[in-house]
Amino acid sequence: MTKHIYIYSPSSAIRDKAAFRRGVARLKALGYEVEVDEAALAVHQRFAGDDATRLASISRAAASGADIALIGRGGYGLTRILDAVPYKALAKAIQRGTEFVGLSDFTALQNALFVKTGAVTWAGPAVGEDFGAEGGSDDIMEACFDDLVCGQGEGTGWRMPVRDAQLKVKPVHDATLWGGNLCVLTSLLGTPYFPHVEKGVLFIEDTNEHPYRIERMLDQLRMAGVLAKQRAIVFGQFTGMRKVPGYDRGFGFDTVIDRLRASLKVPVLAGLPFGHVPTKVLLPVGAKVEVAAEGRDVFMVWGHRHTHAHDDTHDHHAHDHAH
Repeated sequence: MTKHIYIYSPSSAIRDKAAFRRGVARLKALGYEVEVDEAALAVHQRFAGDDATRLASISRAAASGADIALIGRGGYGLTRILDAVPYKALAKAIQRGTEFVGLSDFTALQNALFVKTGAVTWAGPAVGEDFGAEGGSDDIMEACFDDLVCGQGEGTGWRMPVRDAQLKVKPVHDATLWGGNLCVLTSLLGTPYFPHVEKGVLFIEDTNEHPYRIERMLDQLRMAGVLAKQRAIVFGQFTGMRKVPGYDRGFGFDTVIDRLRASLKVPVLAGLPFGHVPTKVLLPVGAKVEVAAEGRDVFMVWGHRHTHAHDDTHDHHAHDHAH
């Protein structure tokens, strides 16, 4: 049976319509039945339609009965409407089998929905920037997406940076995976939409942020007591960082990670293939995961919810995304 994908735009207006069209065409070429929301290309100020329009599109995505509800793009717009999102309808749609997928601004909806209902959504691609990428969409991303569509995704694996070769990581069992875009997540702190996860695995990514801004957000989460409560902090990809020549004087992303490690007892892992990058895995936000590491190789497993990751982690057909 052909899998049904519903595309909607809950955040910024889609500026790159060519990329959006390429993305829709690519999904069709992969054999999916694609339905595009009536307001997917709407424009109001910087948004894909005014707040009411975007709320209506979220409701239509929930009512679509699709296998996957996929965002057109991220940007900005969901934090504005968190007070009005139909959380129960979304949770019911997920119970009926619709998987909600997105990243970036979508982090706000994912974490709010998890707080309100406990429902699991997926950090993953967007139509335009991923399926509609100019050079064609990434093979690993497509394989992970297909795993989700077919109900086969059980975990992922990656290789940490060379500088972390000696890092010792205790296995993590039965921990809630949560997080997403660092900037969006930090903006939820102190609101009713910020998850209070203890003994979880927090993953973060961001784009176009200077290292000092990344450090400031991490310090906010650290001083708010969030980071020390986790079993592990996992850094995804931080792209488009612009250091100031002659001013930062060696202060960079590695400095930020090293200082965080020095100030926390919680293991801080790096290199997760997720973020504003072509090669991205899909991650179940709100699901229970196991994490194990061997040398630089990290394995994160979620497919077998009620088992513990033993030494046979290699048997889980986690894609190895070593760069």
